Amino acid sequence: MFSSGATGPSDASPTLASPTPSPSPTAQLPELDLRIPTSAQEVSDTTRQAASWFDTHWQGWLAAGLRIVFIIVLAMVLRAVVRKLITQLIGRMARTSEHQEESRLGGLLANTGVVNTERRQQRSEAIGSVLRSVASFTILGTAALMVLSALGVNLAPLLASAGVAGVAIGFGARNLVTDFLSGVFMIMEDQYGVGDEIDTGVATGTVLEVGLRVTKLRGANGEIWYIRNGEVKRIANMSQGWATASVDVQVGYKEDLVRVEDLIQTTAELMAKEAPYDELIWAPVSVLGVESVASDSVVVRVEARTAPGKALSVSRALRQRLKVAFDRAGIKVKEEVPTAAAAGATGVVIAPSPVPATEQAAPSALADPASPRYRATEPIPAGKGADDAAKA
Repeated sequence: MFSSGATGPSDASPTLASPTPSPSPTAQLPELDLRIPTSAQEVSDTTRQAASWFDTHWQGWLAAGLRIVFIIVLAMVLRAVVRKLITQLIGRMARTSEHQEESRLGGLLANTGVVNTERRQQRSEAIGSVLRSVASFTILGTAALMVLSALGVNLAPLLASAGVAGVAIGFGARNLVTDFLSGVFMIMEDQYGVGDEIDTGVATGTVLEVGLRVTKLRGANGEIWYIRNGEVKRIANMSQGWATASVDVQVGYKEDLVRVEDLIQTTAELMAKEAPYDELIWAPVSVLGVESVASDSVVVRVEARTAPGKALSVSRALRQRLKVAFDRAGIKVKEEVPTAAAAGATGVVIAPSPVPATEQAAPSALADPASPRYRATEPIPAGKGADDAAKA
């Protein structure tokens, strides 16, 4: 590039006058002479060559710069538009029941009225956050590759390395991908949320945190369970919709069942009108009827629809009130069996129940008077013992 052997203007003029061919992308750059010019002529020639080289390449630089700016601007605009569309989509999905008829997407998160508006709003925000992150990563990653291509970077080795690394990561982190996808679908389908009491098969407790990879539960004894979303095969949510409080009431065999059922119904209705059970019981208590019959008792089943997670407290309170009501009404929970003393006073003799053959003891050798063992246990006569002592 630098000519150090020039001696005059006549030597440099042919070089400047000759047209310079446009450089090809595959052409090798000439070796640069980095020696500092020592004369005015060398400085002049170097300046002219630098200006000529700049005039030759400035159009390519300008085109590449404009292309990079266009790619960046287009990526930012596209990212903003996509994020705006996702926000509008999530907003339509999270509309309340009054506006769901106007939107076809409104019922996607409605979940047949089981989930309230606040819960649906939280879930829609989580889904929107995931979609916006995926869209931003895809758009900005593609724009970065296009910028590198505009700068002349060969992307073939980079893409090949990324493909090999992606395959290796896919095999090594397949469980991670499974957990992530399971977490996304759990959030979209609203299988559970923070504060719900769930049974995942491997653990049961209250949800403390819902992540895209791990769900955190608080067990009944205070322990914390970390459950991978990809390992959950089934989920029982005890906090969505409503719960059922089931109570089995035991009464004596000879009690009037119609009277018992009326008493149960009256007691349950009075309980449903008192606070705080007036908000916990969502439907009238129903007496289903006789559940089982024994020789001394009858079991009557009672059910009530309650708020989620309040079935146990309602059942305990109903049992307590039924016990007090039965005591006041004189209803027995079990028939009394007459004892031996009572049977003797009334002249009724109760035959002892036969002992099963498997529980009978083996016959003893001492039970036979003619056996040697039985004779060895007989007491020694007094006269015979004195004669034996005198002879000794």
